[in-house]
Amino acid sequence: MKQILKVKISDEKKYNIEITDESFETLNKGISKLTQGRKRLVIISKRVYELYIDKLDFNDEEIFILKDGEKEKNIKNYIKIMERALKLGLTRKDVIIAVGGGVVGDLAGYAASTYMRGIDFIQVPTTLLSIVDSSVGGKTAIDLKEAKNIIGSFYQPKAVFININFLKTLDKRQYLSGLGEVLKYAFIEESCKYETPMYLFEFLTLGCDKILEKEPITIIRMIEYCLNLKIAVVTQDEKESGLRKVLNFGHTLAHALETITKYKRYTHGEAVVYGMFFILKWAYEKEYITYAYYRLSMELLEKYGFSPLSDKYSADKLVEIMKKDKKANGDKITFVIPSGKKQVTTVELSAPETLLMFK
Repeated sequence: MKQILKVKISDEKKYNIEITDESFETLNKGISKLTQGRKRLVIISKRVYELYIDKLDFNDEEIFILKDGEKEKNIKNYIKIMERALKLGLTRKDVIIAVGGGVVGDLAGYAASTYMRGIDFIQVPTTLLSIVDSSVGGKTAIDLKEAKNIIGSFYQPKAVFININFLKTLDKRQYLSGLGEVLKYAFIEESCKYETPMYLFEFLTLGCDKILEKEPITIIRMIEYCLNLKIAVVTQDEKESGLRKVLNFGHTLAHALETITKYKRYTHGEAVVYGMFFILKWAYEKEYITYAYYRLSMELLEKYGFSPLSDKYSADKLVEIMKKDKKANGDKITFVIPSGKKQVTTVELSAPETLLMFK
């Protein structure tokens, strides 16, 4: 089975997303066709390299292996990639390929956007999280110790190749992490302004068992639904000046949790789920949403085995981190909150107001 989604932000910024459960030979052919006659630098996650290098058609000399983990998305590795690209003799006509999860995609994309002021970039996401989130939309970034994704650019790929066979070896924790981002789309669907209803909330409720079992057709449909929503947002607001902020539902607390724990305790998807539990509860208490929708939301998250955050952190420290978030507006902290079934809006709160959310 193969699905092709088209992204068109402008005549110069358009690309295809291929979603398939076909063999890796299909993937190799697609990449070869796009990169024929060009030099390539392939940034690949260590785990993916160990599991799949014999199935992927890359030469040893063009491969840069990146260790796994958010902590690897740093300036040191960025410089190493720049030096490797220069050593390989990459020019503006050549290409960088990312094969791995969101860390690989973000770092490789930022490298591609800045090497010689920009060369072509291809995404091959291998985790569910990167498939439904970071591989599409053009956000690239690296982290500082004090803030996630604080250095970055908006830089669209030339193609995205999604082969769900990579998910067969994805461990349960990482798969559920991806489902955290999938569930996010259920809460923001109507605010994405897609042309027709997706009924993603209902699809995720009824299809839970098949999704947890990684049933191929169900997984492809789920990915297609999520990406159609993201494409709708990105094509209307590429650089997050307005509408694209809806994609940050659950992310304000999530990024603070990742930062305060130095990216070692939670996966990104886990942190997003905790952020969604937190903001849904607050929104209900402030009467932004009804009790009926609040309960439906809790039941959907719990259906996939998630529960609210039980770990305790200093509210003062979390708020200090939130104030440094790139989405903060002056001394105001921005939250995306539910405002109705499948709808969200944004609110800006002062630091003292944010502190009260933890009471």
